[in-house]
Amino acid sequence: MDRAVSPDALVAFRQVSYERGGRRILDRLNMELRAGETLVLLGRSGSGKTTALKMVNGLLRPDTGEVSVEGKATTEWDPIRLRRRIGYVIQETGLFPHYTVAGNVGLVPGLEGWEKEAIEERTRELLREVGLDPEVYAGRYPRELSGGQRQRVGVARALAARPALMLLDEPFGAVDPITRHELQDQFVALREETGTAAVFVTHDVREALRVGTKIGLLDQGRLAVLAAPEEFVRSTGEEARAFLACLDGASG
Repeated sequence: MDRAVSPDALVAFRQVSYERGGRRILDRLNMELRAGETLVLLGRSGSGKTTALKMVNGLLRPDTGEVSVEGKATTEWDPIRLRRRIGYVIQETGLFPHYTVAGNVGLVPGLEGWEKEAIEERTRELLREVGLDPEVYAGRYPRELSGGQRQRVGVARALAARPALMLLDEPFGAVDPITRHELQDQFVALREETGTAAVFVTHDVREALRVGTKIGLLDQGRLAVLAAPEEFVRSTGEEARAFLACLDGASG
């Protein structure tokens, strides 16, 4: 799917292709993300979703084409500076087990040279926003938390340094359905409150429709559909219809 990319996009993919082992994993991707939007990358396993996500923070580089962040190609960024500007949430949160909850949340602000009092204030603020009482949870360690609580801490840590952009790789896939629903609601509320843009990877069409402001459906590395949720549900392509048929099945 070819489409023009605006020069003022926060994140832009321009004709991005990527191969490994003789297989084309991404095929001429063109898409963009603007401030305040959540671009959901939806697709089957092996469709290229996580590969595309890793292009944004420079963990992977295109074979051809360009990925840019804030108008600058990822290959031109200092990788450490780039990654510190981006909040990152993965399915198992990636929390440091030997750090307390407060230590995990305050990690990036500390690396960025924030004052101790500012880090503590920001940590308390974010823990409250994700539904964790800082008086109860700030001093705990990840092993003392439930899966849902660890995910909440992961989201708080990703937002701690006030990034303009978050990357989320199936962040709520390992929790029970009720907690997942709560985390999705919390994510949407935080996005609307902070204006943080996000790229959100999932294989769950319900989750895509719930959290996305636009959905990019990947099919064998190609962008099959790029549409707002209300437009996506009217898509007629074969792959889109296969995902939409899941809406009639059991909850995931």
